[in-house]
Amino acid sequence: MPNFIDRRLNPKDKSLGNRRRFLKRAREELKRTIKEQVRTGKIGDVDAEHRVPMPERDTSEPTFQPSRTSGQRQYVLPGNKEFMPGDRLPKPKAEGGGGGSGAGTGESEDDFRFVLSREEVLDLFFEDLELPDMVKLSLKEAVSFKPRRSGFATSGSPNNINVGRTMRNSYGRRLALHRPKRKEIEALTEEIARLEAEPDQTAARQRLEMLRSELEKLERKRRRIPYVDPVDIRFNRFEPQPLPNANAVMFCLMDVSSSMGEREKDLAKRFFVLLHLFLKRRYERIDIVFIRHTHEAGEVDEETFFYSTQSGGTVVSTALEEMQSIILDRYPSREWNIYAAQASDGDNIAGDSERCAALLDEELMQLCQYYAYVEIIDERETEIFGATDNGTSLWRAYRSVGETWPNFQMTRIAKPAEIYPVFRKLFARQAASRVRD
Repeated sequence: MPNFIDRRLNPKDKSLGNRRRFLKRAREELKRTIKEQVRTGKIGDVDAEHRVPMPERDTSEPTFQPSRTSGQRQYVLPGNKEFMPGDRLPKPKAEGGGGGSGAGTGESEDDFRFVLSREEVLDLFFEDLELPDMVKLSLKEAVSFKPRRSGFATSGSPNNINVGRTMRNSYGRRLALHRPKRKEIEALTEEIARLEAEPDQTAARQRLEMLRSELEKLERKRRRIPYVDPVDIRFNRFEPQPLPNANAVMFCLMDVSSSMGEREKDLAKRFFVLLHLFLKRRYERIDIVFIRHTHEAGEVDEETFFYSTQSGGTVVSTALEEMQSIILDRYPSREWNIYAAQASDGDNIAGDSERCAALLDEELMQLCQYYAYVEIIDERETEIFGATDNGTSLWRAYRSVGETWPNFQMTRIAKPAEIYPVFRKLFARQAASRVRD
């Protein structure tokens, strides 16, 4: 029978075993609190530590007490000089986190705050979404390449010749083959000229013939051993180095007309948070742009995006036009990785859905790395529209975009567990590419 030993180090000033037992016991309360903080907080704050207030009922320690119906009990009671039997005692004033006029009755909140790490927060957030483990730990690869110096090569473009390394090889080869130096030849030439200039060459004739023979030998060897040989030439070698793209922008588009209630907005926010977590694990910098629309669209802050009410009709193309304008002004596609997520209940003015499909097909999909559309439906409509292409005019128009562009994904959701399928094809392609590699 195997023995399992937990050798993980305890966190600072904490007992890992006690912490795990507490997380297991208070999991439902922690999950409820994290869900509320995600609903009311900012998208970018989900991927961080959270301080969770815990009710007193979840923090009390079990104690042993003697049974009141059996056994022997002995009491030692202190006396007093102020009260007599039958006196009514005043209720003590509350102190600490259980304060309030109603202290002493019912349940109250304690001052205890439990700090959840980033990993624990994400585990609780992912629980309702029913994500596979691979999806929790992976992100779509979006890597660019740049040339990086990687040594030298014996062939290449003339523009990449490394002069220093080439001349070093030439010098070593000339030393090894004893190529005559120019100074040696010049010295022989000067001595031959001096001997030829003497009036009496009878005595120097033998010396002159020897010098001429030596000069001819050196010149012949010098011609055989070139100053720079093709074997000396070295070229700078470059290899493509994967460079993670550091910048990404995430566009959040949502219909805020009266048909989008609190339930629809809560599901949309969960979807936006999930996509943001995927991107944050890959990119160093992520900008989030919130665009809401009714019959007109505009860029707003996150608080206004989720909680401010607005009346009007529904014209979805205004949001796409606003997104295109922002990309052209602030986020050029050659410098930014552009992701977009759109949430809607499918309502749109007559004739505008075709305009939306044309904007995506002709303009936006060429700029986006990934575009996801989520249509939020009622749970009672799941059986009707869950496995069919029928539905709103916007859904039917977007189907044509999805057939043309592989980086466009769409799905209908009625509860949090149905958010993941919009990412399924994205990660399926990633897994397939890893198998090929």
